[in-house]
Amino acid sequence: MGFIRRCIRRLKWKTKTGDVMNHDIPIHEGIKTIGVENDCDFSSSSELCICIVTWNMNGQVSYGDIKELVGRDRKFHLLVVGLQEAPRNNISRHISSSLFSKNLNPYARPDQITIWLGDLNYRLQGINTFPARSLIRKNLHELLTSKDQLLQEAERGQIFSGYCEGTLAFKPTYKYDIGSSSYDTSHKVRVPSWTDRILFKIDDIDNINATLHSYESIETIHSSDHRPVKAHLCLKLNTRSSPISNKACV
Repeated sequence: MGFIRRCIRRLKWKTKTGDVMNHDIPIHEGIKTIGVENDCDFSSSSELCICIVTWNMNGQVSYGDIKELVGRDRKFHLLVVGLQEAPRNNISRHISSSLFSKNLNPYARPDQITIWLGDLNYRLQGINTFPARSLIRKNLHELLTSKDQLLQEAERGQIFSGYCEGTLAFKPTYKYDIGSSSYDTSHKVRVPSWTDRILFKIDDIDNINATLHSYESIETIHSSDHRPVKAHLCLKLNTRSSPISNKACV
């Protein structure tokens, strides 16, 4: 726990109401796309492993979905869960029951970790819904990332300068027909989009190395029109004081 406390003291937590951009710095870095490395060695005592989850619940909840959301493989020290459009009843009880059944306690404070997560509501633009769906059916959805508004705005220097995000290798997470794996069949026939995202930024790059071990959607949860998104991020104190590894950045 000594390493975890030292890491946490070096990190900051920022919400949607926080100061995300420093407008005094004219240089724009954009969002760094980080590749996913091999599974982490959770047995190592030198890392802080964080499971990060975001999900727009569309007002629905079940204990089974919460268990699926947290996952069966609890190889992490810290769980960060961001829920949108969550029903007021039973959420805390369901999450607590899922965690405590495995002797894992939720631990987080609002002054930790620079992480942004949630239904950020960015869409695909410059492509119609049917060509987009055709690419998704052919498992060519990574070709749609050039149409992603979040990445476009970041490239123009409008948002999230210097933040990192995993490769969007999973299918767009919105909008699904509730209870199915089909995209929107309403009269609006919305263009599928990656509205649900997890971004992170390490301020103390001289002392903390960050490795992203997974970035994925949870396709088995169908109770909302959004798919949950989960990331596994490990932080390591750098005793040699070398900068954060960006070998996977593009």
